[in-house]
Amino acid sequence: MDLKVLALVLAGGKGTRLAPLTAERAKPAVPFGGKYRIIDFVLSNLINSGIYSIYVLIQFRSQSLLQHLRDGWQFGGMLQNQFIIPVPAQMRSAGETWYSGTADAVYQNFNLIEQSAPDIVVLFGADHIYRMDVRQMIRYHRDKGAGVTISALPVEKKFAKDFGVIEIDEDGRILAFHEKKPDAPTMPGNPEMVLASMGNYIFERELLLDLVGKDAADPQSSHDFGTNILPRLVDSVPMYAYDFQTNHIAGDPPGGTPYWRDVGTLDAYYESNMDMRAIDPPLNLYNRNWPLRTAGYSDPPAKFAFDEENRRGEAIDSILSGGCILSGGVVRRSVLGRHVFVHSYAQVEDCIVFDNVDIGRRCKIRRAIIEKNVRIPPDTVIGYDAEEDRKRYQVTESGLVVIKGERSPVPLSSLSI
Repeated sequence: MDLKVLALVLAGGKGTRLAPLTAERAKPAVPFGGKYRIIDFVLSNLINSGIYSIYVLIQFRSQSLLQHLRDGWQFGGMLQNQFIIPVPAQMRSAGETWYSGTADAVYQNFNLIEQSAPDIVVLFGADHIYRMDVRQMIRYHRDKGAGVTISALPVEKKFAKDFGVIEIDEDGRILAFHEKKPDAPTMPGNPEMVLASMGNYIFERELLLDLVGKDAADPQSSHDFGTNILPRLVDSVPMYAYDFQTNHIAGDPPGGTPYWRDVGTLDAYYESNMDMRAIDPPLNLYNRNWPLRTAGYSDPPAKFAFDEENRRGEAIDSILSGGCILSGGVVRRSVLGRHVFVHSYAQVEDCIVFDNVDIGRRCKIRRAIIEKNVRIPPDTVIGYDAEEDRKRYQVTESGLVVIKGERSPVPLSSLSI
């Protein structure tokens, strides 16, 4: 079937639980996996699925995100129906307010939906790590004759407080929607798991416009899909859950379990990055049939220098990005961003290192997230003494050390006068 599809990507979240990584950027702009940003996953999924008409709704601390979209996500060509356009909050509500919830974000961009008149609207979040062929979800949506379809997957019941939890019948129709309730019902026959919403929705156009319009007029609403709109639709609209576990990516071996992670906390973010550098990663970044797209830079290749006893540049079970130089230092089980310099005799283990970090001679660092532009002096020890680390850095309950970075300089053109 031929459908006109408009995608709205909700990319305005603060990501407060990821602080300090979100002190200068929105959560979707947080670096991930060395050379990527979190938003690259949803945008790659949409583009790889053949969805080329995309608005990215932004709000909080959006400059880093805007620069990334400029560098990596501008379409070239003359086709007006192919675009990725960032849409800042424009205070289009009657009270001229910022977005007060996910439904309000859509309502304040009512005009974008009316002007394009799509058959369906794909409404996805921008802060999860996963791959998904969205066409399969759209096909399911239309086969079921649904007004709304929500992608869902099982998660442990202890996480029910963090998700919308869905109850379904044997046909996949949604019977109840519980937003972030610790005591939400578990899955039939599996008391340890709940069926969680992934925050990815498909709506029929007219239904979506009607829903957000009525919600905007309700002074008691918090204007959120999970809290207000979806629970009310259960008995009035055909609403179905799409089983994400059935989604298959071209080029992946059959029978694998699809990977999806909510990286809303520092520890979850760290663990998901560590998943990427595993020997057999649960999410394969090397599948050429489903590329993870991002900004492209003219970085030189990574370089390993020196071959002496105790002074050998090497990386084991790690991901390195362009421009990295391991000048006699050792990196183990780590993810390095662009232009990281590891000096002689340094040891970096189980770390995430952002761009432009310089790690001095004889440093010993383990279980740390090091933000952009950090300069670590020679002989620094991090990750071996939690009490000492807390005096200088943020340390999570699990002992993960987070080192805040510096703003990147912005080069300006010169004018001769």
